[in-house]
Amino acid sequence: MHHLKQKTTWGSALLVATALFGLSTPVQAEPGVLQVQERAISHYAQTRYPIVMTHGWLGWSRIGNETFNKDYWYQILPDLARHGATVFAAQLSPAHQTEFCGEQLIHQVEDVLAITGKNKVNLIGHSHGGPTVSYVAAVKPEYVASVTGIGGTFRGSKVADDIQNSTALRTVFNLVGDYMIAPLISYAQLQPDMPINFDASMKSLTETGSADFNRRFPTTALAANCDQAGAEVDRGIRYYSWTGTAQATNLLDIDTILMQLGPLSYGNKDNDGMVARCSSHIGKVIRDNYNLNHTDLANMMFGLTGRFAPDPVALFRQHANRLKQQQL
Repeated sequence: MHHLKQKTTWGSALLVATALFGLSTPVQAEPGVLQVQERAISHYAQTRYPIVMTHGWLGWSRIGNETFNKDYWYQILPDLARHGATVFAAQLSPAHQTEFCGEQLIHQVEDVLAITGKNKVNLIGHSHGGPTVSYVAAVKPEYVASVTGIGGTFRGSKVADDIQNSTALRTVFNLVGDYMIAPLISYAQLQPDMPINFDASMKSLTETGSADFNRRFPTTALAANCDQAGAEVDRGIRYYSWTGTAQATNLLDIDTILMQLGPLSYGNKDNDGMVARCSSHIGKVIRDNYNLNHTDLANMMFGLTGRFAPDPVALFRQHANRLKQQQL
């Protein structure tokens, strides 16, 4: 059972739901950033610096309240904490420009540094969270020990370009995003006043917008082209990445239809359903062909993955140990 760090009055039904669904005990460290604390069973994932997990586009840190909730990083945060990690989840606007989200993240990283007494953090970003954490590394390198991209949109996604280049699609997506999906995500996080700019987020996610971002915030960890490898260390910061090349992985998964957008846009299946394999490469590429789609990479949809797919929870635990071995 989860180790409680704050006063609660849970009923037995909620305790059962928590155990069954892997919901984790929240600790509101500061407004915006969440820490999960568990009774440690090992030191396998005990990194030198705290880990800050950064969600992607139309993402969240936690939906729900202190007693009933759903993490974006389903089961990953409590598992890391149980294995000794000091782990936080950033809470950023669900849809906004990369630089805007990056500035939000800088403030939350500063909160984490104040809370833990450490002088650096390990940043892990999924999807649009990839360039968001790389922004922090570019603007505040003194805060960052490592950057890890998971299905990161470092070179953008052609899916976003196709939507932006169609007047009809762009209009529909902006209306639905600005007035329905993004506000619902904000309200579900009990943050109704969170800033939203859906069109700006889509521009940031395009290949053209990403190329412009990379010119303004360069790093040698991102290679000049897909035929080259980026530097593993830039300005003292270690860079890592991994991704998958699956689309439909579980028939019960509600993301199956959405993950067909990648093949439609790219005209091939060398992508995770949303982001091309090449786009995700930064620093040391741990692996770029896992049998996981874009949402599987963060274990988002209640852990529904393919039958022979690797366990995303284990991948993050192993990566924390990798950081530990590097004294990060």
